[in-house]
Amino acid sequence: MGKDRSGAGDPVRTLALLWREPGQPPRPGRRGPRQGLSVDAVVRAATALADEEGLAALTMRALAQRLGVTPMTVYTYVPGKAELLDLMLDDAYLRMERRPADPQEPWRVRVARVAEDNRDLMVRHPWIADLAVTRPPLGPGVIGKYEYELAAFEGIGLSDTEMDAALTHLLGFVHANALAAADDADHNSRQSQEDWWAVSAPFLDRVLDPGRYPLAGRVGSAVGGYHPETIWAFGLRCVLDGLARRIAPRGTP
Repeated sequence: MGKDRSGAGDPVRTLALLWREPGQPPRPGRRGPRQGLSVDAVVRAATALADEEGLAALTMRALAQRLGVTPMTVYTYVPGKAELLDLMLDDAYLRMERRPADPQEPWRVRVARVAEDNRDLMVRHPWIADLAVTRPPLGPGVIGKYEYELAAFEGIGLSDTEMDAALTHLLGFVHANALAAADDADHNSRQSQEDWWAVSAPFLDRVLDPGRYPLAGRVGSAVGGYHPETIWAFGLRCVLDGLARRIAPRGTP
C-alpha cells in the first residue's frame, strides 16, 4: 500500500472544499440520518480518529462508524480519503497558534519559534509526520501558515526564493526530528531504553573490541542512548548557525 500523501485527490473539488465554496459539496438528502453533519464535523472526527489510532486506521468506513452514519453519507461531504487528508491537514494548520513576531525580536528567536510551533503540532497530531506533503493543499490554513512563517525570515537579508528555501529546510529538520522522536516513543512504549540496555549491554561488552571500535565505544558510552531533547537542541542550533553564516557576508545584523 502506498504512502498517504497530500494533494492526491481531485484538485478542483479539493480547493472548493478547502475554501468552502458555495454549493460544494452537495448536501445529503432530507432523509439522511444526521442532518447536523457538516464538512467541519467530518474533518474533526477524522482528525480525532487519526490522532488516536494513526493514518492506517483512518478509512471512510471507520470514519462513518465514528460519526454514526453510513459510508455513503460521508461521501456526500468528502469525495474520498485523499481529499479528506487535505482538509485535515489544512484544518490543523488553521488551528495553529499565531504569535505575532516583534520586529525588534532577533531573527533567530523568530525562526526557532517557527520550528518549535511545528514540533508541537506534530506532537498533538503525530499523523502529520507520516503524511507526505510534497504538494500541500492550498487552503486558508496552509496559506496562512506560510504567510506567518515567512515573516520570521523577512528582512534578514535573503531573497524571496531563499526565504522559501530556508523555511523548507527548517521544516524538513522538524519533520525528520518528529519521525525519529515518534519512533523512539513507540519503542519505549514496548521496551524502555533502560530495559533494552540492561538486556543488550552484557552481550555487547563481550563482543565489542575497544581496539577495533575506539570511537564507537567512547562516544557511545558518553551518549548512553537516544536523547530526543539533546538531538533537537543541537540540530536546531546547527540550522540557525548555518543560516547565520549564509546571511552574515551580506552585512545583516
